[in-house]
Amino acid sequence: MSTKEKLVEVYAGSMWQAEVIKGLLDANAIPCAVIDESIGAVTSPYSSTAGDVLVVVDEKDKERAVEIIEKGA
Repeated sequence: MSTKEKLVEVYAGSMWQAEVIKGLLDANAIPCAVIDESIGAVTSPYSSTAGDVLVVVDEKDKERAVEIIEKGA
């Protein structure tokens, strides 16, 4: 991923679904990253409110990425 591009979220939800989406985007040559937002799980091992996992792409790839995700879902 280019460090000069703005990163935008194309998915927020479960880890397993984020990995499926990452696979779809990788297969279509769209660079992406999975970011774990589970702050609650880090700050308290007893917390049941883990945050979402995000999939982000370069802003210029967002439209194409969303189309691919919608077709693959």
